[in-house]
Amino acid sequence: MPDKPKVAFYWCASCGGCEEAVVDLAEDILKVVEAVDIVLWPVAMDFKKADIAARPDKSVAVAFINGAIRTSEQEEWVHMLRRKAQVVVSFGACANSGGIPALANQFKKEDILKFVYEDCPGIDNPQKIRPQTSTVDEGRTLTLPVLHNMVRSLDQVIEVDYYLPGCPPTPKIIMSAVQAILAGKLPARGTVLSPDIALCEECKRKDSKPADLALAEFKRPHQVQIDPEKCLLAQGLVCMGPATRSGCEALCPSGNMPCTGCFGPTSRVKDQGAKFVSSVFSNIVPKEEKDIDAVLDGIPDPIGTFYRYGLSKCILRRKLN
Repeated sequence: MPDKPKVAFYWCASCGGCEEAVVDLAEDILKVVEAVDIVLWPVAMDFKKADIAARPDKSVAVAFINGAIRTSEQEEWVHMLRRKAQVVVSFGACANSGGIPALANQFKKEDILKFVYEDCPGIDNPQKIRPQTSTVDEGRTLTLPVLHNMVRSLDQVIEVDYYLPGCPPTPKIIMSAVQAILAGKLPARGTVLSPDIALCEECKRKDSKPADLALAEFKRPHQVQIDPEKCLLAQGLVCMGPATRSGCEALCPSGNMPCTGCFGPTSRVKDQGAKFVSSVFSNIVPKEEKDIDAVLDGIPDPIGTFYRYGLSKCILRRKLN
């Protein structure tokens, strides 16, 4: 009997939702386990780094890597997995474009460390002690990973073969990707394994979207009773659908919440946030500066709104130190 394809899962800077998404395959996960040999999945099985390091290069058929790259340990791991794997899949929004962790790129590393270990209201640390990357205790040297100055997407660190979008990817597109990989029926390298059309095209509310939006104010979801049938943008809610790739089956709009953009942009969009701003803000009704400012006051966190998942891939990328 021929050996099963070897598959690895690894988790970098992320919340763990992508790991949960694999478990959410439910009974389909049994088909995956039956078809492959999992050689690394730290969240579920006890594998050691030495086990992977000892494997021959290219002996792993596919490595699914989720999470952004923030530390030296994560960078070391993904370089090793790139050597060991024939195919690397960037799994989820954090790996694809930085995700929520990349919002830290708005701040200097020193400012983050100072707040977390010194100024946070819940911290009792009068000595202002911080974790050290290296220390000696009773003759033994102990080390911790180095925190890099910037959060990067996976493809800003290693070469990536395919991308699975989402926060997290849905079980449907995960299973479709796994089946395509096992069958050897994958598209060109570099492809995002999700439909290359805007989310609005699969939204059940699309017929209620007016040809010409007229935005007199922006509202946040908790400030308004949302009409479950009407286009969310037409209700003055920031819905990222026009600048976001489809493939999630418009789960958030179906749940009466605006799209936040986790599937990232289509191939025709260079900067997701800039695309949304350019296409939607031209529909603001007021034309005087002070009146326009009053409308924009309804979006108190522009970076967190337009680049919630994509600051690493934003044209600006990060705040300079």
